[in-house]
Amino acid sequence: MCERLKYEQMAYDLGKHYIVGLDEAGRGPMAGPLVVGAVIFPRDYYDERINDSKKLTEKKREELYRIIIENALAYQIEIIDVEDVDRLNVYQASKKGMLDAIEHISIRPDYALTDAMPLGDSIEHQSIIKGDGLSLSIGAASILAKVTRDRIMQDYAKIYPEYGFDKHKGYPTKQHKEALKKYGVTPIHRRSFQPVIEMLNQQLSLFDE
Repeated sequence: MCERLKYEQMAYDLGKHYIVGLDEAGRGPMAGPLVVGAVIFPRDYYDERINDSKKLTEKKREELYRIIIENALAYQIEIIDVEDVDRLNVYQASKKGMLDAIEHISIRPDYALTDAMPLGDSIEHQSIIKGDGLSLSIGAASILAKVTRDRIMQDYAKIYPEYGFDKHKGYPTKQHKEALKKYGVTPIHRRSFQPVIEMLNQQLSLFDE
C-alpha cells in the first residue's frame, strides 16, 4: 500500500465508503478570501504527483488541478470572503469552510481527513498535522484551494495593480506592506490583521488632525 494512502485505507478498514480530504489556502495573507478544497477520490485512485500544494510549482498545480477534478468522484470549493474571515477569525473561518464543503459536495462523505483541523461531532474524521503531505486526498484538496485562490488574487491584481497581488497573493511581504503604506487599505484587505489595523489607525489619526 502506498504510504500516502495510509489514512484513507484506515478509514476503509473501518467500513467507510466515501472519504473526503479537506484543506484550505489563504490563512496567512492580509488580503483576499480564504478558500477551502474538498476531494473524494475513487477507492483505488492514486497519482504520485499529487502532493502538498506548497511543494509544487504553479505550472504543476494548474496541471494537477485539471487531473484532480477529472478523476475525483466529487469535489467542492468554498470561498470565504474577507468579511467572514474578519468576523469569525481565520481559524473559525477555515473550519466553517470545511463544514460547508462537506455539506455542499455532491456525494455525502462518511469520513473526513483534514489538515490539522478538528471538526467536532459533525462527521467522523481524523485531523492530521501536515496532512497535505501525508494524505493523497488532503493534498488534492490543497491543490484545488491554492489554485482557486491564486486565480482570484490574479484577478484582484488587475483591479488593484499597485499592490502586486499577482506576485505575493496577499501575503504580508515587504512589497505588499510598502504598497499598503503608500496606497492605503482596499476593500479586500482583512481588517482584523495587524498590519491593516495599524494602517487604518494611521488613517484615522490623519483624519482626526
